[in-house]
Amino acid sequence: MSDSRFDYDFIVIGSGFGGSVTAHRLTEKGYRVAVMEMGRRWTAENLPSSNWQIWKWIWRPHLALRGFFNIEIFRHVVIMHGCAVGGGSVTYANTLLVPTSPVWNNGSWAGLADWKAEMPQHYATAQRMLGVIENRILGPADHFLKQAADAAGVGHTFYRTSVGVFEPPEGEEGGKTYPDPYFGGEGPERTTCIACGGCMVGCRHGAKNSLDKNYLYLAEKHGAQVFAETKVVDVRPLDGRADGSAGYEVRTESTCGHHERRRFTARGVVFAASALGTLDLLFRLKEKGSLPAISDQLGNRVRTNAESLIGVRIPGSREDMSKGIAIGSGIYIDEHTHIEAVRYPKGSDAMGPLATLLTGGRPGHTRILNWLGHLAASFVRHPLRTTRALHPFGWAQESVIFLCMQALDGHIDMRLKRHWFPPFHKVLATSGEKVPTFIPRANEFAQQAAKLIGGTAMSMVTEILFNIPGTAHILGGCTIGGSPEQGVVDHRHRVFGYKNMYVCDGSVLAANLGVNPSLTICAVTERAMTFIPPAGDTDWQDAAETATLVNAQR
Repeated sequence: MSDSRFDYDFIVIGSGFGGSVTAHRLTEKGYRVAVMEMGRRWTAENLPSSNWQIWKWIWRPHLALRGFFNIEIFRHVVIMHGCAVGGGSVTYANTLLVPTSPVWNNGSWAGLADWKAEMPQHYATAQRMLGVIENRILGPADHFLKQAADAAGVGHTFYRTSVGVFEPPEGEEGGKTYPDPYFGGEGPERTTCIACGGCMVGCRHGAKNSLDKNYLYLAEKHGAQVFAETKVVDVRPLDGRADGSAGYEVRTESTCGHHERRRFTARGVVFAASALGTLDLLFRLKEKGSLPAISDQLGNRVRTNAESLIGVRIPGSREDMSKGIAIGSGIYIDEHTHIEAVRYPKGSDAMGPLATLLTGGRPGHTRILNWLGHLAASFVRHPLRTTRALHPFGWAQESVIFLCMQALDGHIDMRLKRHWFPPFHKVLATSGEKVPTFIPRANEFAQQAAKLIGGTAMSMVTEILFNIPGTAHILGGCTIGGSPEQGVVDHRHRVFGYKNMYVCDGSVLAANLGVNPSLTICAVTERAMTFIPPAGDTDWQDAAETATLVNAQR
C-alpha cells in the first residue's frame, strides 16, 4: 500500500525509453509515480521549423539554448543525444530493430538469465506499445542505398526498417487524422506521416510514435506526475538507513533559469536519465557521499555501438534526398557491418558544417595531411563542385547520411574528472584505448556509392581532425553484472548495495548491439518491471542478488 509519509512511491529520473516504460508499468501496478525530466515538453506548436533555429534545437541551458538535441565532444568520441519530455524519442530516427541473438552471449550479462528465451516476449510488448511496423515509405535516399548495395554485391541484404511511425495505408496520401489507432481509445489522436523527413527535428505532424504518445502519455493519464525542466542534483537514503530501506530523499533544481530548488521523498528510485545522464549523476552522488556504495564498476565498459557516420553528397541533385522518414532502409555489407540511410528534412542544414571530404589513411597527423592534400586537389580539379559539396546550404536535400554500426565488441571507460576549463568543475571524461575511428569497409562502400551517382563521399570533420568517431547510441557504464565486482546492477536492474533502487536506460546494456538500441532499452526495461510486484503486494525490501542466487533461480 502507498505510504503517506512519502511524497511518492517511486521517483523516476528521466523520461526516455527506460524512464517512460518504467513510469507506465509502475503506475499500472498502482504505485504513485513522479518523473523528473531535465528537458522541456515539446508539442507540434513549439517544435523548431528547422535545425537552424539553434535556440530551439540544441540543449545547452547555461547558454540559453533550450532545445532537445545535444552534441558533446569527448577525447574518444563525439556523442549526439536528446533531452526532452519523452527523452531521445523526440529527436531519434524512429528505428526499432531487434539485435541478433549473439549479443546476449557477450559482455557481463552473459549467463545471468536465459536471455534468448525471455527477451522475445518483451520485444513483442515494446513493439506493440511503440506501434512498430515495416516501413512502407521509401524515399530517394532509400532507392539510392538499394542501387549502391546492388552494385556492391550485397543488394540481397536490403531491407525496409522497422519503425515507430503512423504511416498511411498503401495508396493513401499522408496527413489524415484518425482517432487513437493503438490503444483502443486510451491514446491520443494521430495523423499519418507525410514523408517530410523531419523526424529528427521533432515531428510537427503527429505521425511519430514518440514516448509522449504512448508509454509516457498513458503513465500521465493514469496518475504519474511529470516535472519538466527539473534536474535531480541529490539522492540519498532517509533516516540513516544506508541501504535505502527507509526510502530516499531526492533534491532537484530548475533548468529553466530561476534555479528553484525542491525536495521530494520516495520509497524507491529509478535512474533512467540516459547512459550519459545516469553516469554523470551516479558519479557525483558516489563522490559526495550520498550513495557511496555504488559499485566501483561505474563508468566501466561504455560502448559506442561501434558506429561511424559517413555519407554521400550530390551537389545539384535532381531528387530531394530529404524525402521519406529519417531512416527508411538498411543493408549489411558483411556479417558484422550494418548501414542505414539517414536524412534530415529540407532546410535543416545545420549539421552540414560537420561534414567534409572522406579521406583514407592511418588515423593521426598523416591522415590530416592526406585530407588537406585531398581538399587542395579537389578544389584545383573541381572548384565549383567541391565548394558546393562543402557549403552547408542545401545539405539536407543533397545528402544521404550512412549510419554504420557493428556488433563487434569494444569499449571505453568514463570517469568524473576535473577539466582544464573551467578548472574547478568536474565533468565526465573518457579514458582507455581508442575505439576505431572509422570502418574501412564502410568507407569503401561510401566511395563506391559516390562514384555510382556522381557525388562526393563525406565523413565527419571531427573524425579527420581529432581522430574521434561520432555516435548517437552511447551504451553501458552501469552494466548488468553478476556481482558488484562485475557490474553496477543485477539482471533485474537492481543497484548493488541499495534496496528499491534501479537503473533502467541504455547504461545497463552490456554489449554493442549493432542496431539502433531504443527498442532493446524498452524491452529490457519491460522485463525488469515484471519483477516488481503490484503496489499492494510489495514489502519494499527489493535488493540486488549475486550471480549464484540468480543462477540458482534459473
